[in-house]
Amino acid sequence: MLDTALNSVFGTAESLVASVSTIDFLVCCLSSIVLGAAVAAIYMFRHTYSKNFVVTLALLPLIVQMVITLVNGNLGAGIAVMGVFNLVRFRSIPGSAKDIGSVFLAMAIGLATGMGFIVLAVLFTVIVAVVNVVYVLTPFGKQKEPEKTLKITIPEDLEYDGVFDGVLARYTDEHELVEVQTTNMGSLFLLEYAVHMKAPGMEKRMIDEVRRLNGNLKVVLGRAAAGKDVL
Repeated sequence: MLDTALNSVFGTAESLVASVSTIDFLVCCLSSIVLGAAVAAIYMFRHTYSKNFVVTLALLPLIVQMVITLVNGNLGAGIAVMGVFNLVRFRSIPGSAKDIGSVFLAMAIGLATGMGFIVLAVLFTVIVAVVNVVYVLTPFGKQKEPEKTLKITIPEDLEYDGVFDGVLARYTDEHELVEVQTTNMGSLFLLEYAVHMKAPGMEKRMIDEVRRLNGNLKVVLGRAAAGKDVL
């Protein structure tokens, strides 16, 4: 009785979905749901996220599976679906590299379950999960010392060009003056440097030497603003 749900009301259809039993279809759907939840869990591991994106990611394999099941074996429908997806324009802010990678993972799983390769989809999900955990927990791709921002306040009559280079060369591998601005009604200057420390634990000594050169005015050393890791 339930098999009639897989038959088109138009009678004949070129899609292979008409030859799929209801049990097989429900097994594919259940596999897509379980693997979608696994993809969402992989994405949430050591990563900031929103509930809306996680739910969408978990549902994506099921949605893609339905599309592939319908167009499987029907060349015309496949071309039509490709044209429809080509018209889609995402209105949200571009996601990070991990967001985009997770979307592609969910789509790949949906493609596999939609074509009936359930074991292959499970194996692929396990492999990606293990590799993701290994990459996240190991130093792979991690900078030796993260970039920091050094802000030095100086009096307006101090010629700042090169005055701090000696100190910064001793304590940092790289340093670059990225911004100069006036503050306190023009009576002070604020210099902003991007620095990579040579080793952790040297911040206080560097700040003490900088204070001797800037007249003991305010010095701030902190983490650089995080950039969007887009592809």
